[in-house]
Amino acid sequence: MFKTVRGRIIAILIVLVGAGWQLYSKGLKLGLDLQGGMHLVLEVDDPDGTLTADAKSDMIDRVDRIIRTRIDEFGVEEPLIQKVGNERLIVELAGIDDEDQAKEIIQTAAFLEFKLVHPTTEVDNALARMDRAIVAALGVDSIRAMGRDVTSTGAGSSQDIETLLFGGETTAADSTEAETAAADTATEDAGPSEDDFRPFSSLLNLGDLDGTYLVAVEDRPVAEAFMALPAFERALPRDRVLHWGTEIVARGARNFQRLYVLEEDPFLTGEYLENATAQRDPQFNQAQVQFELSRAGGRLFSRFSGQHVGDNLAIVLDNEVMSAPVIQDRIGARGQIEMGNSDLEEARDLALVLRAGALPAKVNIIEERTVGPSLGQDSIDQGRLAGIVGVILVVLVMIGYYRAAGAMAVAALGVYVLLVLGGLAGLGATLTVPGIAGLILSVGMAVDANVLIFERIREEVDAGRAPRTAVDEGFGHALSAIVDANITTLITALILFQFGTGPVRGFAVTLSIGIVASFFSALFVTRSFFLLYLQGRKASDPISI
Repeated sequence: MFKTVRGRIIAILIVLVGAGWQLYSKGLKLGLDLQGGMHLVLEVDDPDGTLTADAKSDMIDRVDRIIRTRIDEFGVEEPLIQKVGNERLIVELAGIDDEDQAKEIIQTAAFLEFKLVHPTTEVDNALARMDRAIVAALGVDSIRAMGRDVTSTGAGSSQDIETLLFGGETTAADSTEAETAAADTATEDAGPSEDDFRPFSSLLNLGDLDGTYLVAVEDRPVAEAFMALPAFERALPRDRVLHWGTEIVARGARNFQRLYVLEEDPFLTGEYLENATAQRDPQFNQAQVQFELSRAGGRLFSRFSGQHVGDNLAIVLDNEVMSAPVIQDRIGARGQIEMGNSDLEEARDLALVLRAGALPAKVNIIEERTVGPSLGQDSIDQGRLAGIVGVILVVLVMIGYYRAAGAMAVAALGVYVLLVLGGLAGLGATLTVPGIAGLILSVGMAVDANVLIFERIREEVDAGRAPRTAVDEGFGHALSAIVDANITTLITALILFQFGTGPVRGFAVTLSIGIVASFFSALFVTRSFFLLYLQGRKASDPISI
C-alpha cells in the first residue's frame, strides 16, 4: 500500500481522520495550571515520632487508594496523585469547584465494612412496590423525561417482574391470563396506568454472581437518582440495602456494574482489622489475601463465618463493594480470602483496601495552593500567542528559504499538529503549560528533521544527481541522524515522565507524543508530498528547494 503515492495519501488521510475524531469526540483535558483547581501536599501526622519509615510509606499507599476510590464524589476525573518519599503525597485536582468538600473527603478516614450478601429473592418480590414508590415520588412526566417510561404488559404482577429480569417462559394458561388482563386494561384506558410503569426494574439484568443484578454503566446515574429517593428506601425489604460494585463487567458490546443485595448492618467494621497482606498459595499457586483481626474482631468473625460457610461476604469501602469472596470455612482472628484466578496485583489491591479501613495515623495538609481560572486563562492566552508567533516564523523561514519544498514541510507540519493534539486526546493526557512548551519544542524538532532532509537533498542535487534520485538519497542519508536525535530525546522524555512531578510529567508526555508525530511527519508525510510533487514533472526538471 505504501509503495504507491495513492496508497501513501490514503494512509495519511486515515491517520488524520482518526486523530481528528479523537480530538472531536474526547477533546483536550486541561491541567491544573490551565483551568484552575487545587494543589495539595499531604503528610503523615506523627507528632510523637513513633511511626517507622515503613509504616509511613504504607500509610501513604492507603491514602492514595482512598483518594482514588472517592474521586468521583467531587467530580475530578483524573487527579494527579504522586508519592514523594515515604511520607508525603502530592495531589492535584484540576477543575475543582468545592475546595472545602475536597479537603474534607481527602482527610476523612475510610469506612470499611463487612456485610453478608443476600439472594435477590426478597428484592425481586418488592420490585413492583419499589417502582410504584418511584412513580409516586417523581410523577409519570418526570420519569418519561428521564427516558424511563417502561411499562409492563399487565398490572405489575410478579410474573411480569420475573419475565423482565430473567426472560422466563410462560405457559399457555399464563399467556391466556396475560391476554385477558391486557384486554381489560385496553378497555378501561387507552394508555398505561401509573401502576404499569417499571422505571427501576427495567434497569436491572440478571446478575452473574449470587445476590447481584447487572446495570448498564450508562444507566447507573438514573438508578442512583431512583435509589436516593426516601420513598425508594422505604420500599426496600427490611434490613436490606443495595450497594454498587466497583468492577466493570463486559457483556458483548456493553459494560455493566454489579448492584449487590446486602445485609443493612455490617457484622464487622474496619476498626477490628489490624493487618492484611497479599501472597500466593504455595500449594495451588493462587493469589490470596491474609488478614489479621483484633481479639474482639476474631471472636465476632469466628461466630459469623461459622454460621455462613458457603455464603458470599461483601467487603465494602465507602459504600462500594470492593470484593465479595465466598466464606470457605470458619475464620478466627486470622483468615484468608481466596482470589481464585485473579493475579497477585488484584490481591495486593484488595489487601490495600482492607488496610485502608484502619488508618494508623492522621493525614495533614501541609501545603495548599489554589490556582484561579484567571491565571489559567492568562497561561492559555500566552501559550497560544507563543505558539502562533513560533509557527508563523517557522512558516516564513521554511517557505522563504526552501520554496516549494518548504511549503511541503509546512503542510506536513499541519499534519503533525493535528496528530499531536489527537494523540493527547486519544491517550487521555492532560495538557498543561509545560505541555504547551513541549508542544512548541517538538514543532521545532519536526522542522529540524525537514531541514536535515532538505540539506541532504541539496547536496545530492549539487553532486549532479537526478531530482528523483536526489530525493531518495536525501531521505535515506538523513534517516540515521533523524532517528538518533529523536530516540535520544524520547529516552530523555521518558526519564522525565518516570521521575518527574506534575509539570515535568506534562512536558514529558507532550514532548514524547510530539517526537513520534514529528518522526512520522518528516519521514512519511513529507516524502509522500515530494513523491506527489515529482509525479507530474519530468525526470530532468529541477526541483524547487
